[in-house]
Amino acid sequence: MKKLFVMGSALCVAMAFTSCKSQESAYKKAYEKAKAQDEKYQAQQPTQEAAPVVTPLTTQPATQTTVSNVDNATVRTEDVTVVSGAGLQAYSVVVGSFGLKANAEGLQSSLVQGGYDAQIVYNSNFNMYRVVATTYADKSKAVESRDAIRGSQYNPKGDAWLLYKK
Repeated sequence: MKKLFVMGSALCVAMAFTSCKSQESAYKKAYEKAKAQDEKYQAQQPTQEAAPVVTPLTTQPATQTTVSNVDNATVRTEDVTVVSGAGLQAYSVVVGSFGLKANAEGLQSSLVQGGYDAQIVYNSNFNMYRVVATTYADKSKAVESRDAIRGSQYNPKGDAWLLYKK
């Protein structure tokens, strides 16, 4: 009885799988019909070749203006004391911050060799030595100096920032 039941179930499953299968000829017939419609549509369309429109080149003088918006420049305000250098003006360009004074002195010496009037200032709130490359009374000159030193050999990371002395 059990064998008969298993055989009957297997036969039903086999019939179910074979009866639901799509025929290849149905796909081929649909493909041929779509292809015929496409050919008919292409035959009805008039072929028009559009002539490309070419406009002559005109040369115009290049006008370049440099806009420097220093009002949006981010400035940090810190209370610092000068450790090494002539003294700070209102706006300074900081190129490095170090916890050890020896590291700050190393960067300062390389900046001095590069022609900068580098100074070291100390921020007691953060216990950090800041290396100042240039210092200016005018914010716009400080922004120009910061942009010039960013990406140079003295500031390869491009993280120079402006310091406003309290």
